[in-house]
Amino acid sequence: MKHLAGILVLSAFLCTHSAFSGSKIGGRLAGQLHSHGSQDSYAVWVTFTDKGPDVLRKTSNPSSLLSERSLQRRRNVLPADALVDEADLPVERFYVNALLATGVSIRQHSRWFNAASVVASKDQISTIALLPFVKEVELVGKYGRRRDEVPVDGAPLPAAPLTKTGGVYSLDYGPSVNQLLQIHVTAVHDLGNHAEGVIVGVFDNGFRLLSHEVFASMNIIATHDFVDHKTSVVPDNPASDFGDHGVNTLSTIGGYKPGQLIGPAFGASFILARTENDSSETPVEEDNWLAAIEWADSLGVQVTSTSLGYGNDPQYPYPPPYTSWTWEDMNGRTTLISRAAAMAVRKGIVVLNSAGNGGYNATHNTLNAPSDADSVVAVGAVSLGGDRTSFSSVGPSTSIPPHIKPDVMALGTGVYIASAFDPHGYSPYGQGTSFACPLAAGVAALLVKAKPTASPMAIVNAMKVTASNASAPNNLIGWGIVNAKAALDQLKSADTGSSPATPSSFALGINWPNPFPTPANPETVIPFVVRESGRVKITVYDMLGRTVSVLVDDVLPPGYYTPRFSGVGLASGAYVYRLEAGGITEARRMLLVR
Repeated sequence: MKHLAGILVLSAFLCTHSAFSGSKIGGRLAGQLHSHGSQDSYAVWVTFTDKGPDVLRKTSNPSSLLSERSLQRRRNVLPADALVDEADLPVERFYVNALLATGVSIRQHSRWFNAASVVASKDQISTIALLPFVKEVELVGKYGRRRDEVPVDGAPLPAAPLTKTGGVYSLDYGPSVNQLLQIHVTAVHDLGNHAEGVIVGVFDNGFRLLSHEVFASMNIIATHDFVDHKTSVVPDNPASDFGDHGVNTLSTIGGYKPGQLIGPAFGASFILARTENDSSETPVEEDNWLAAIEWADSLGVQVTSTSLGYGNDPQYPYPPPYTSWTWEDMNGRTTLISRAAAMAVRKGIVVLNSAGNGGYNATHNTLNAPSDADSVVAVGAVSLGGDRTSFSSVGPSTSIPPHIKPDVMALGTGVYIASAFDPHGYSPYGQGTSFACPLAAGVAALLVKAKPTASPMAIVNAMKVTASNASAPNNLIGWGIVNAKAALDQLKSADTGSSPATPSSFALGINWPNPFPTPANPETVIPFVVRESGRVKITVYDMLGRTVSVLVDDVLPPGYYTPRFSGVGLASGAYVYRLEAGGITEARRMLLVR
């Protein structure tokens, strides 16, 4: 009754104040109101002046606002007596009820920005602007639908047997081994670290096939659909592209099916959020992602992976009256999503986002928000050979001073992923920074597992300074390809003051493509990892045991190597390539087809 009485008082107030409160209308909204008729509706943010009465009392009991896991994570970056502040308080309910009394529909609330996202008519906006506790009314950000390249499901690759006598792998990675070898995840798994107990949030377009075998052992602790406002993250729309991307990216970071696909952080606990509506008729709106990160924060999330980008994309033009940000706005401070992501980092969360698939532009960046934020890890894409893919977005940000972007790289073409349509199917066609991001996020989760008290920036720094291009970072590949084991050693050395140890042993990957040649790949790449300087020999044999080629026979320093083998002049059939190094002998089979 108290709130009802307050609303009646407000109604009386509004009846006697008919003047339009233009000073509260944001610039972008003002332009839209001026150019469109009163019949139009608008998605707007209504920002409030305060959090209501008794703010100090409301923040005096942190456990009433956040989970213990969230408070525990915040202790890594905040003073013990300041784990929560006014930004963590919910929006004042009386203010929300007053908005509802105007007849608007509410989409989302934001604790951090003390605002509500509502759909309102021009007349309703005029009424809302008169409310004494409203600070500003502005358009919800509209973004082009910039989901990274959608993979094409294909027939599963045969799971190559792991023929090993040196005990190189502790797990049977199947065809997914290469994407982990390139970023040295297998060496961390061999230590028994699979990110157990770390809470990872994956935000995507939904997860239509959580019954896939690759998720059978996944520990999913919470789900929410911020598009349709329900618990299940399986989209209601049965169209095939609704919720497919989330299946692909989730399998990349945390899938577990020995002999097929193992993600870098398969032992983690996962929070899943549907933040994108796949309908292409309207632009993506920022409030879903913001609501998801606040929700995940309250549950104690430690690492987030988002393979969606938000920005202006000419491939997805907007219907009138929508406008959007441009590359000039990619400064980490303009878009609400980037500001929210930076706030999440300040609250102790490691935030990773795909850099985008805008490719190279000689005159300006091609970044997505929130990857433009300095504290957010923007992940670009490389090929199996370690080269930057042509579609991977580039920096720098437009902040002053500008920041190098992307931050790090991982495999973004030919990534082995779970099918979104067949519960036992897989595809070797994952392409885009969409898949580089969850691989790098999996590394971040492994580092958090190894040192749960590390701040987000300590985790990020360890990933950067040990990456392949750390000595000369640039706006094409940033600090380079992630190295999980070296980053782990870097974190440990920060505690002891010693130099990072160089891990021992060697590892042989699966050649790609296989079979070969293909129109796009006349040769096949045979990847291997050297973790301790020593003599390495890679030999190719035919099925009669005759030597066809000696690709490598040299003393090599630690690193990731990708020699190429050409089948020119050879007959179709099966061939074997063998690694000999450090007392280890490991062999795999490849197929040449004319």
